Amino acid sequence: MNDREPSPVEKEYAPVIFSQDTVSYLKSLDMMSGKEDRANIERARETGKAVLTNPFRLLESNHLGVILTFPVYHSDLPTDVSVQERIEAIDGYLGGAFDVESLVENLLRQLADNQDIEVNVYDVTTPGLPLIMYGPQHPNGDVSLSHVSMLDFGDPFRRHQMECRYNQKPPILWWNICGAVGVFVICVLIGYISYAAIDHIIKVEEDYNKMEELKVKAEAADIAKSQFLATVSHEIRTPMNGVLGMLDMLLDTNLDSTQKDYARTAEVCGKTLISLINEVLDRAKIEAGKLELEAVPFDIRAILDDVLSLFSSKARAKRIELAGFVSDKVPKFLVGDPGRFRQIITNLVGNSVKFTEQGHIFVQVHLADHAKAVMAAKTEAWSKGKSDQVEVRPGFSAFNTLSGVETADERNSWESFRLLLADQECNVDASDNWTTTGASSYVNLMVSVEDTGIGIPLHAQDRVFTPFMQADSSTSRTYGGTGIGLSISKCLVELMGGQINFISRPNIGSTFTFTAKFKECNKDDLLDLKKPLSEALPGNLKGLKVVVVDGRQVRAAVTKYHLQRLGISVEIFGSIKAVRDTASTQNGFRFGMSKQPCVILMENDLLSSEMEVSNAELLSEWTPNGYKSLLPKKILLVASESDKSKFEAFFDSIIMKPLRASTVAACLQHVLETGNRRQQEKEMLNGSTYLHGLLFGKNMLVVDDNIVNRRVAAGALQKYGANVKCVESGKHALSLLQPPHKFDACFMDIQMPEMDGFEATRQIRLMESKANERIRIRGTGETEWHLPILAMTADVIQATYDECLKCGMDGYVSKPFDVDQLYKAVARFFESKPISDS
Repeated sequence: MNDREPSPVEKEYAPVIFSQDTVSYLKSLDMMSGKEDRANIERARETGKAVLTNPFRLLESNHLGVILTFPVYHSDLPTDVSVQERIEAIDGYLGGAFDVESLVENLLRQLADNQDIEVNVYDVTTPGLPLIMYGPQHPNGDVSLSHVSMLDFGDPFRRHQMECRYNQKPPILWWNICGAVGVFVICVLIGYISYAAIDHIIKVEEDYNKMEELKVKAEAADIAKSQFLATVSHEIRTPMNGVLGMLDMLLDTNLDSTQKDYARTAEVCGKTLISLINEVLDRAKIEAGKLELEAVPFDIRAILDDVLSLFSSKARAKRIELAGFVSDKVPKFLVGDPGRFRQIITNLVGNSVKFTEQGHIFVQVHLADHAKAVMAAKTEAWSKGKSDQVEVRPGFSAFNTLSGVETADERNSWESFRLLLADQECNVDASDNWTTTGASSYVNLMVSVEDTGIGIPLHAQDRVFTPFMQADSSTSRTYGGTGIGLSISKCLVELMGGQINFISRPNIGSTFTFTAKFKECNKDDLLDLKKPLSEALPGNLKGLKVVVVDGRQVRAAVTKYHLQRLGISVEIFGSIKAVRDTASTQNGFRFGMSKQPCVILMENDLLSSEMEVSNAELLSEWTPNGYKSLLPKKILLVASESDKSKFEAFFDSIIMKPLRASTVAACLQHVLETGNRRQQEKEMLNGSTYLHGLLFGKNMLVVDDNIVNRRVAAGALQKYGANVKCVESGKHALSLLQPPHKFDACFMDIQMPEMDGFEATRQIRLMESKANERIRIRGTGETEWHLPILAMTADVIQATYDECLKCGMDGYVSKPFDVDQLYKAVARFFESKPISDS
């Protein structure tokens, strides 16, 4: 360097001061002497940023290197300084040479980990001509895993690029394998779930389509079933209507006793068959949900009397006690479906009569809330050890029940019955209370039917309410029946908002109890009634004093209940001796009453011992105060025909049980010779008398294609004084009913050839509509035409009834019809005329 020539003279110089000892052999170096170096220095001082030189080979190491130059100013410059100001403020330059290869190796050594990383650094300032600053000339390794990034050394005029890659492919890590397997499993699960979901959706759609098909088939089957029932009902009822109608007409003729017995037996068999058909149809209606309940006023005491009277002959034949009791807390009139309520009680009492050979059948009706409260009070008293002592009278059983026979439900003992009666003593007329106008309170009744029959076997009690099921196969052979009555009763009870259950003990008996909700009746509900809801009881017995002699307290209370319905004051004695002793010690036969009793009612089983017979004889011969006329009338109460003749001589009259208020009243009037005999005979006519008053002189048209049905209908209507005209077709009826005509009503059969009853009714209403239009045009004030048309058919399906109303009919009479049914049909259209006494 010392032998070389000095550098030429320049305007400015940039001498270098070396800080490394390695280059101390250099005395001085002018960076301004080289053209490229000079350009780099000038660019650095003008921009105020570091500037890199082009790569060059370093001495000794022969590695590529670069020089990085920084301008140094003598003062801080503002950001908006000009280039000239930067040049003037320059103090010098700070630079350094960098070995690129050593620098990259030191920086990237720790990144290699267990894998060899190959790095190339390029100067890409000149596009298309990259200059390798570091790394092999020919890259090796896995090019697919290379990564390229830009390097910024602070010189904005030069661009550098770094490319990194592995020398070999990296090994597969365990988490990568697990991740891949997991992803695969997830994909499989998603695929399976998707497949299962799609398959489930397809199956649901298929099931839905099948359900739709089954629904259509079920609806079609339901329609076919209803049509089948209607057809079968009509085809069976039509001949049965002729049979029963002709038998009824036959019984009105002069027959000897044998002929009447045959005719009545045939009539009973026919009615039994009709009852069976009705039960099957009721079950079908219930299953189809087409059974609807009425809401009309009715007298529950009259219904109970009617049901007990229905089974009176069978009870007398078996010598069993049959009795009914309705609490005075139960209102006299209720609003509900009396027909269905009667059907439930009839089914239960009928079963009891069928399966009972000795003892009693006792029907009770109470308010459910009152009965539950009494039972709760009794249970509490028992829990405290306070039980009533039961009086066991001589000659009577220790079981204080209606007949003295043990019962299945011990809760229906005299102790419970006495507690139920206790609340009634101070409110005898509670049943006559009326609800206020517009009130809508409801009454929840509890009805129990107690018997001392064969009971229900334990293994059969869980299927008692199953249709067509009986306790065992021998039951239907021994006692008869189809096993459908209880299932129908259960459905009817549930429709009435109640429940039914039972307690039964084999060889002891059964007690069925059900509840039912009814609306209380107010006076407005009775305004439109044309027929009384119950038979009128005579009022001339009120205030009468009667003594009841009975050793059974429950039975005596029932007898007192019927007498109090007539307004009679009652005193009870347990034996004839007690009556005789009391009469002997008091002034005549006054006992505890304010006046002498007029009648003594005595139970037949009191005369089972010779002592009581003797007391009865002495009682009949007793003449108080020497006046035999003061002796009360004596009436014997018996449960069978065979008991009447034994003691008939000792009594003024005999009453056959079951007791009924009207029967007791008639007997008392007879022995006391009170009341109008003609009026009593009229009251015995009941519905027949009302029908005669409604139909007498009315012109009726009967339309039916069956000659037997025409004769039966005509005979039934003529029996009550109606004038009847019969025709065999709907077309013939149209010719007779062209306004004006003389007919007051028309009984129209539904199923007829050529023109059925529906079409005939529509044509009749059309003719009336035209006639009424002419009347309104004339304005003469004439009454418009509307002939009452009543459907007369053996089809009793609800759909048929709806179709009758739809085509313009006014009512419905099913075949065969009876007095009550006929009255209900015509009572809405005619007023009853008074009956002549002649």
